Amino acid sequence: MVTFIGTQEMQAHLKKVGHEHAIATLSGMIKDDYLRWNSFDKCARVASHSDVGVIELMPISDGKQYSFKYVNGHPKNTQAGLLTVTAFGVLSDVNTGYPRLLSELTLTTALRTAATSVLAAQYLARPTSRSMALIGNGAQSEFQAIAFHCILGMKELRVYDVDPAATDKLINNLRVYPDLRIIRARSIAEAVKGVDIITTVTADKTNATILLPEMLGPGVHINGVGGDCPGKTELHPAILANARVIVEYEPQSRIEGELQQMPADFKVTELWQVLEGSAPGRESEQQITVFDSVGFALEDFSAMRYVEKYVMQKDSRILDLIPELLNPKDLFGMGVATSAPVRASSEYAVPISA
Repeated sequence: MVTFIGTQEMQAHLKKVGHEHAIATLSGMIKDDYLRWNSFDKCARVASHSDVGVIELMPISDGKQYSFKYVNGHPKNTQAGLLTVTAFGVLSDVNTGYPRLLSELTLTTALRTAATSVLAAQYLARPTSRSMALIGNGAQSEFQAIAFHCILGMKELRVYDVDPAATDKLINNLRVYPDLRIIRARSIAEAVKGVDIITTVTADKTNATILLPEMLGPGVHINGVGGDCPGKTELHPAILANARVIVEYEPQSRIEGELQQMPADFKVTELWQVLEGSAPGRESEQQITVFDSVGFALEDFSAMRYVEKYVMQKDSRILDLIPELLNPKDLFGMGVATSAPVRASSEYAVPISA
């Protein structure tokens, strides 16, 4: 028997505890798992790319539990009334190989992405940071805004999107935070001027240049969330060349992140090293820092641990996904039919004549 957590259960959970609490708790669990970095069997995600998007599998194991996430990214989906990103995941026991949790991860991925972003910013942004530009106001924008406002203390949010309706949606959804000042910018340059943190979360699968070096003030922290597949970037390479760049898992980031623009010998630091203190985060007030975030399987492992611990209830739905047999060697026996015996044909099976 496998426990199933769907979107209805996640919605009910968030209504009960609030997005802020969920993101903060998730951030702590993600940090705990990053601090166990060497306990995990890691690999870059397995991706199947097409002209319109990507479908990926993201596996990881700590030797006791194994998880994977199925996730897509199709930027043009919204034109057909569909989500750009959808996902589900499985958490299994390594000792038996049996899955014990099947969970929606579309909503949960947005939560864990915001949780990871704010975790990195706690080490990379200046402690005095109070203003953020949010470039790209689509499905993940509210989660990023809530995380940085409620956990990191952002007081001012400057928002911009090429689609005015997306910005309308974001502003309307954030009205429940009256102490957050929201400024609607007329351009990216206007949005980022003088801010402490810049979050880019655009969706188009293209080598775009959302930010130019001349747009940045000294000491700014860039939370690069949107660049997440080969051929998709958001930052001018000169920004990376002159910044301290932190990534989640370097082999994956070199394929899919902003890092794909840089030479193979360009030096970066992985997030786990900053969290454990073996490498510095921000080194000076004037230094520009970049968190080149593409999303890593460890974060989804943490997210499914969160779902199992805080969302799964005694009355959660159970899926009849794995057979339960009196004799585990007799799988055939559970499928024996009472109808007439059949014999094989080159085209189809037919009943045996009397």
